[in-house]
Amino acid sequence: MAEHRSRALSEVLDQLEDAAADDAIAIQKILERLGPRSFASVMLVFSLISTSPASTIPGITATVAIIVCLLAVQMLAGRQCVWLPDVIARRRISTAKLCKGISWLRRPTEFVERFLWPRHTYLLRRPWIFLPLISIIGLTLTMPFMELIPTSGSAASAIIALFSAGILTRDGALVIVSMFLLLSGPIAVWYFGFTG
Repeated sequence: MAEHRSRALSEVLDQLEDAAADDAIAIQKILERLGPRSFASVMLVFSLISTSPASTIPGITATVAIIVCLLAVQMLAGRQCVWLPDVIARRRISTAKLCKGISWLRRPTEFVERFLWPRHTYLLRRPWIFLPLISIIGLTLTMPFMELIPTSGSAASAIIALFSAGILTRDGALVIVSMFLLLSGPIAVWYFGFTG
């Protein structure tokens, strides 16, 4: 399916890398770079940050959880433009760690893009999109506590990244995969985190 190959995910990484300047970058700057209507792009960026080595920044998992939760609520409400409170929008991320994370994500992103193309797009519309969005909100409410369990926050963020990648590439099949993981993920985290 090479003719259908999407570069939507790589383009988001390109935009994020272009926005990186100075020693740190404000979250508001990332929003401005991605565009005020780019809910899926913003969700993808922050979930990938929490999946990458940049997740070692203290508190990043909790911050990403708040951002993703706010985005999902706004998508549910049908809001047209991304909004984040100033206290979050002003928060700054180290550009060195951010660029390291982007570099780390390049190869897996390019690999995944080979298998993504528009299909089952009805799943991206209302009311079908409500269930994954509600599940993501539920997941984000548990993510701040995942900082106590190594790698669990990154695993949760990876699931959110899959969902937002499905939205960006119009790939309903990927949304189905993320939906399955969203429903089974919390059980797995509990089992391996507390009984392992």
